[in-house]
Amino acid sequence: MAKPKKTPRPKAQTPKGFRDYFGTDVTDRADMLSKIAGVYHRYGFDALESSAVETVEALGKFLPDVDRPNEGVFAWQEEDGDWLALRYDMTAPLARVYAQHRNDLPNPYRRYTMGPVWRNEKPGPGRFRQFYQCDADTVGTASMAADAEICAMLSDTLEAVGIQRGDYVIRINNRKVLNGVMEVAGLAGDDKEAERGIVLRAIDKLDRLGQDGVRALLSEGRKDESGDFTKGAGLSEADADVVMGFMDAQRATGPETVARLRELVDGSDIGTKGVAELEEIAALLDALGYGPDRIIIDPSVVRGLGYYTGPVYEAELTFDVQNEKGQTVQFGSVAGGGRYDDLVKRFTGQEVPATGVSIGVDRLLAALRATNRIGTTEQGPVVVTVMDRDRMADYQAMVAELRSAGIRAEVYLGNPKNFGNQLKYADKRGSPIAIIEGGDENERGVVQIKDLILGAKIAETATHEEWKDRPSQFEVPRDQMLAKVKEILNQ
Repeated sequence: MAKPKKTPRPKAQTPKGFRDYFGTDVTDRADMLSKIAGVYHRYGFDALESSAVETVEALGKFLPDVDRPNEGVFAWQEEDGDWLALRYDMTAPLARVYAQHRNDLPNPYRRYTMGPVWRNEKPGPGRFRQFYQCDADTVGTASMAADAEICAMLSDTLEAVGIQRGDYVIRINNRKVLNGVMEVAGLAGDDKEAERGIVLRAIDKLDRLGQDGVRALLSEGRKDESGDFTKGAGLSEADADVVMGFMDAQRATGPETVARLRELVDGSDIGTKGVAELEEIAALLDALGYGPDRIIIDPSVVRGLGYYTGPVYEAELTFDVQNEKGQTVQFGSVAGGGRYDDLVKRFTGQEVPATGVSIGVDRLLAALRATNRIGTTEQGPVVVTVMDRDRMADYQAMVAELRSAGIRAEVYLGNPKNFGNQLKYADKRGSPIAIIEGGDENERGVVQIKDLILGAKIAETATHEEWKDRPSQFEVPRDQMLAKVKEILNQ
């Protein structure tokens, strides 16, 4: 008789394209999000937490780098035939929420939201299928003042979390200007929609692919380092030159850039309107005191998503970092957004103007760590060691006293037989202090308080002569335990 096959054990590994977050990853992110929320709240935006799951129909054909609505998302079909998917950004769900609850919401409606999004895309170095976004949007006004305000708020947000002025720049463009350029280049009309989408995504990759890579995508296509081929827009060399000229339109000052853009869109009504909107936003920002040291007009910014209809903007960090290959590069984009006046219309049949911005939380957090502007380590809890299993209630009373005073503390809950392992545990937890009370200490009414931070420094850097007069362990009466712990923690 054949032996029954054993069920194989599942592999303990994170799914491809995903990651686990531990300790400071979580707490540093929460601290940063709190600072961002503070700025958004100060600007008058209200918090919103929408469903992580939407119908594929509600998400629509607005996924990056794809042409089919059910590609690029994690989707499944319900028993009733409906297709559902995890949200791939925060904007498409907002359109559904506003359309559904518009009679109960103020107009305009200003909201911010924070949370994970999911994209079923090819993972790569630093490119995950789940990541955090932090968005702020204004729905219900066509005023360019809303766009100017979003850019000003983004500038304030970057500085609030620790990005110094001079280490970032917010770039503004207008999709109407680009549409005007494409009209001049012969890409107008519904029959050219696919080509326009390819052109938009190609320009959006200028920083990563360079001009040669973008030009390849404007013509027949491009093969990447892995051998994957991306189909191009099929433009003639002359039409590709028009688009490339647009990308090279930036001049030394904002007014000079606007003048050059006006030349490029000459003869296009939509392009001329886009240039006028850029001028209005620039004037508003100037009145608010946000000059070219923080915000500039840059024609190379187009944003990859297909739902933008007007102004678009991107926040770029300009300081140098080392990439995976050890090369010195600028950190790059951490936030972007724009105007999307047609997104809510899909639900209501009526045009509802809207504009907003999305911050890439994980990238911004990485930037803060790369420049030591956020703590990369978190102090662990005070650890009360266990010298006598039968006196667990006494040890729990100690941590209760510490916690009541606002001090993070815990009792060692592993096997207490080996005291050395308890200290190793405290070290692994990053604990600043270990408290020891054996039978002898209990009889005398004292506790031993071990300064683990000083002890570690002594072990690493000092000789015996240097530290012999600097004790790292203290014996104090039990009723003075809390005072001594506070004294050590406040040093």
